[in-house]
Amino acid sequence: MKAAEALAMMPYARYLGVEVRKSDSGRVFVLPFREDLVGNRWLPALHGGVVGAFLELVATGELFTQTEPGRVPKPIDFSIDYLRSVGPRPTHGKATIVKHGRRIANVRVIAWQADENKPVAAGTGNFLL
Repeated sequence: MKAAEALAMMPYARYLGVEVRKSDSGRVFVLPFREDLVGNRWLPALHGGVVGAFLELVATGELFTQTEPGRVPKPIDFSIDYLRSVGPRPTHGKATIVKHGRRIANVRVIAWQADENKPVAAGTGNFLL
């Protein structure tokens, strides 16, 4: 299954407007900026829950491309490291599947805005396949 098809099946991904794009370095997920996603109006910065959900959606979307049709990855646990303030511009994310077993998968995700070498958040998750 394609990542875009997987995101279309997830209501929260549709609500956030997450898109999938191809780049030289592979598949990149994009969270467009919207004013209603801001959690701290003084900075302004995206709400941490939106950032965390985006990371998990990126991991799930990437897993969908590597699993058998009909098998939905279910999160077991997901940890998030907030590294920088996520400002008012699009946020990009990329996932790496560290281990893909028969029943469990481990995925690492990074999110950035202007520069991929300056991540704003990172996450690691284990998923039941």
